Amino acid sequence: MAVGNEDITKLNFSWRLSRVFMRRGAMKLLRDVSKLKPNERGSISDFLERNVRLSPNAVAVRYEDQVITWREFNARANQYAHYFKSRGIQAGDKVAINVQNRPEILIAIMGGLKLGAIMAMINTTQTGNVLAHSLSLATPKLVVVGAESVPNMATIQDQLDTEYADKLLFIADKDEPVPAGYQDAATELEDQPVENLPETRKLTLDMPAYYIFTSGTTGMPKASVTTHYKLFRSGMYMGQLTLSMTRRDTFYCSLPFYHSNALVLSWSSVLTSRGTIAIGRKFSASRFWDECRQHNATVFCYIGELLRYLLNQPEKPNDRDHSVVKILGNGLRPDIWDQFKERFGVERIHEFYGSSEGNIGFVNLLNYDKTCGWAPGFGKDWNVIAYDIDGDEPVVENGQYRALEPGETGLLVMKVTEQNPFDGYTDPSATETKLFRGVFEPDDVWFNTGDLIALLPCGHTQFVDRVGDTFRWNGENVATTEVEASVINWPQTEDAVVYGVQVKGSDGRCGMLSLTPKLGSDLDLDDLARHMRQELPPYAVPRFLRIQQAAAEVTGTFKHKKSGLKAEGFDPEKINEPLYVLTPGSSGWEPLTPELKTQIESGQVRL
Repeated sequence: MAVGNEDITKLNFSWRLSRVFMRRGAMKLLRDVSKLKPNERGSISDFLERNVRLSPNAVAVRYEDQVITWREFNARANQYAHYFKSRGIQAGDKVAINVQNRPEILIAIMGGLKLGAIMAMINTTQTGNVLAHSLSLATPKLVVVGAESVPNMATIQDQLDTEYADKLLFIADKDEPVPAGYQDAATELEDQPVENLPETRKLTLDMPAYYIFTSGTTGMPKASVTTHYKLFRSGMYMGQLTLSMTRRDTFYCSLPFYHSNALVLSWSSVLTSRGTIAIGRKFSASRFWDECRQHNATVFCYIGELLRYLLNQPEKPNDRDHSVVKILGNGLRPDIWDQFKERFGVERIHEFYGSSEGNIGFVNLLNYDKTCGWAPGFGKDWNVIAYDIDGDEPVVENGQYRALEPGETGLLVMKVTEQNPFDGYTDPSATETKLFRGVFEPDDVWFNTGDLIALLPCGHTQFVDRVGDTFRWNGENVATTEVEASVINWPQTEDAVVYGVQVKGSDGRCGMLSLTPKLGSDLDLDDLARHMRQELPPYAVPRFLRIQQAAAEVTGTFKHKKSGLKAEGFDPEKINEPLYVLTPGSSGWEPLTPELKTQIESGQVRL
């Protein structure tokens, strides 16, 4: 991928960096954050209570027509905390949250964090086996469920009846009746105290705050651990240093709060800066800028697909009529970077690289176009090593990993230290699979990000792709093994191979299924579509289908050989086998013709 500013030099790099550090208190901020130790006393809740002391009547949250001050927010969070405490919740206990974007989700989260509880952020699109698996990883003592998530919870009713009886707290959205088996939050919280709790003063930065679920690189979702220490650093580095946020900023967030971009970055930035968060219930390309105007937003958080959807909207005379001057996110492709800035008049795009479980992040701190930024410590705290794409493993020669030079592309690895700990997953075995030992020194430990990175001059980086089988679609990691397992359970399947294919004009890779049916099967493809939509989150359902009569080729270790399938993609002119496409609004598969392929690549048909 071409880099926008190919003439990056150490001279202009240093000049821009000095301009950043000239911002009020930036150097002091860096020093203070760098001195933080994970075992020190503190929690992200401290910022909430500080904001109440300093700006009790300032606006903390805007949502639709609601306005909530820091004093009101903290009082309601304390009511949740006292209720959780009355239910026996203590530091280290888990509370699952299955609520869509609205003020109640943040209020409930902060209530749990004040006690030192770990908030397990359930993906609100999950149903069935995936939802059951996520809850089993979290082992929550309570499950907080919004009215909008009750139907999804009903898909695991047997598990609710046996494992979560008397553990379900219902948060109404409008005036819905309380479902059977749930306790009503409004009733339970009504008489709870509004005062701060002493337990908050006993928390330390190394304590877990969130479980954020990720597909990882294989299998079902894993629960990555996010500590208060990481929230401190995210809020300080991203909110104050990168975005230079103050209490006069309003941060618009329409990304779901089970996503780390929303919860770890956006919300932490608001807490640490004493700004305001404006909540969008769901992302809507047609309403996006109207909501930014409604709330007078100065900053928002994105994933790459979000910006492309905004660009695909018809141009309007008021496209630049807003207050947004800076945005933070990841996945913005270079081909639309300049176009987005020019059309909407956004001055600063702070693209970053990071992951829920990662111990170091990169950010386009200096506002260079078309890179995912810079991080100090190249060679010491992070490095890029040679990677064999075909073999799907790092290059090791004479027992040594090979570090790359600027201009090369390889696997990003991050050193695990006291200052940059790897908090891992709830499953220790899953944690160990993400670590490389003895990379450059006999006793060193490095986190394997699973990402291919182009190493640019002066410590800048550019994301290239995920290694292995996992691909990203609609801002989510899709583990092919999870999708394959679901298809294998469909009665007419003999074999199934899932992989990501590139679609012109779209970010990430779109899922494609190569299906080998059982001999003599009279394929019911509509039933296959129903099966996958029931078993999988919407983003994981493959959009393309290829019917193969012979089983897919495998390696000596019985791994599917996917490189040839990926290369052929979904081109009807290259493939002499039946091809189909499944669009989001359709009831089933339709034949993929050359004409339909052209419509997909031109954007006339959306996936």
